[in-house]
Formats: sequence, C-alpha cells, structure tokens
Amino acid sequence: MIVNERDTQEGLLVSVCDEDVLGETFEEGDLSLTVTEEFYGGDVVEEAAVVESLAQADVANIVGTRAVELAVEEGFIDEANVLEVGATLHAQLLRMQ
Repeated sequence: MIVNERDTQEGLLVSVCDEDVLGETFEEGDLSLTVTEEFYGGDVVEEAAVVESLAQADVANIVGTRAVELAVEEGFIDEANVLEVGATLHAQLLRMQ
C-alpha cells in the first residue's frame, strides 16, 4: 500500500491507496474518483505502517479494496460508510476533537 502524510491546518492528513489503483479513475453514476500521484503518491509500506498512520490521522482518504478492508478490520472505518466506486472501494475518516 502507499501512504502519504501531510500536516494541514486541520491536523494530520493521511492518504492511503492500494498500489494497483494509483493513477486510475473510477466511476459510479455521477461520482468520479481519480487516484492521483499528487494526492495519493507516497511511500510503499507494509500494513502495520498503514495502521500506525491511520491511528495518528485527523483526516484520512482511503482508496482500494485492500486498503479500505484493512481500515475496516482495524476499526478506523465503519463498513456502512464505505463507498463502492466502480471496481474499487473508498472511505474517508474525520476524527472529531
């Protein structure tokens, strides 16, 4: 998986995606999701590092079947909040302080 961490005014923004979705565009009805290098590009890491990053995130964007499944398995995302966008999954995390 690929992880990118950025410090923003809202706190730590973490972007996570499966390697095979980077650069792809997915569509579902009126919804279109492009997994850009600019936003999702970063370090290729193991699942444990993804979990560490998500644990620290104030905001997270997660794309890809395995990345989203991991976020659900680890309790960061409720499965009811996962979107199917074409052939992939997408979820967002916002930690309220």
